Amino acid sequence: MTGVEQRKVDPDETGMRLDRWFKTHYPGLAFGKLQKLLRSGQIRVDGGRVKSDTRVQPGQTIRIPPMGTDEKTAPVTSGNSGAQGGPDNEMLSKMLIHEDAKVFVFNKPAGLAVQGGSGLSQHIDQMLESWRNKKGEKPRLVHRLDRETSGVLVVARTRGAAQALTASFRKRDTQKTYWALVKGVPARHEGRISTWVVKEQTPDGDRMRVCRHGEKGADHAVSNYRVIERAGQNLSWLEMEPYTGRTHQLRVHAAYMECPILGDSKYFEADHNWDFPGGMQKRLHLHARRIVIPHPDNGTTIDVTAELPPHMVQSWNILGYDKDYEE
Repeated sequence: MTGVEQRKVDPDETGMRLDRWFKTHYPGLAFGKLQKLLRSGQIRVDGGRVKSDTRVQPGQTIRIPPMGTDEKTAPVTSGNSGAQGGPDNEMLSKMLIHEDAKVFVFNKPAGLAVQGGSGLSQHIDQMLESWRNKKGEKPRLVHRLDRETSGVLVVARTRGAAQALTASFRKRDTQKTYWALVKGVPARHEGRISTWVVKEQTPDGDRMRVCRHGEKGADHAVSNYRVIERAGQNLSWLEMEPYTGRTHQLRVHAAYMECPILGDSKYFEADHNWDFPGGMQKRLHLHARRIVIPHPDNGTTIDVTAELPPHMVQSWNILGYDKDYEE
């Protein structure tokens, strides 16, 4: 850029710090150089002097002084960008079940982590690098699923959408429906489970346990459930809805009812007389089936349903359950 440029702040950038705005639009501009341009008044907002921590608002005009080529470099996407193809782009495309200008919704496969961790070489957060937009914005996670849980995962395409969606989850304006295959049959056909849970360290990693109210670190956890189908007294197909969003909440609550979810390596403690059903894979049978959430931008509602993963389809077929069941 050889002359002064005037740029408008977009609605999705409401409240963004000015230094963060420059990091997004001009990633090649060093922080020290940015500070120097601000101190000398070469960068202005609506004609006035500003600091790096100034919060910008939609419609404001930012004065951009002349910069060198390296400093104004456009954001760089990963080597697996959509335009270039690549395994990450291809896998995300296969998982995509809803798309609009503000939101992606994926059907996450069982076994794929949402975020990175020890020993993980692939996870969705890393894969989303390949779907940066023209501004260089990476799609943002707004909630999580356990690694072995499949199903609906909502991802914001913009900063503003992420703020709105996160607020919806925090205010519990969302309806999340899970399907689970569990051992045994709950004593009641439907009901609500309300407990306190606490995280504890074990040799196999973090584990949640039901505890007493008042125990240090305890959080309240509430889930609703109902039985859709049963196979005698051996197995039940449950529809479960978490009201709160604690770690492993549905898995802990199923075990608390003495009906642990099949394939749950952390919370399934079967007695010696119980055998895993023949023909079924020993994988977690928990699937985020549906989500209903306010759209972050246009006043409508996003309502998305995800198909069962292959190992659960196999189990449903063995039991004669209708995998396309709708209430």
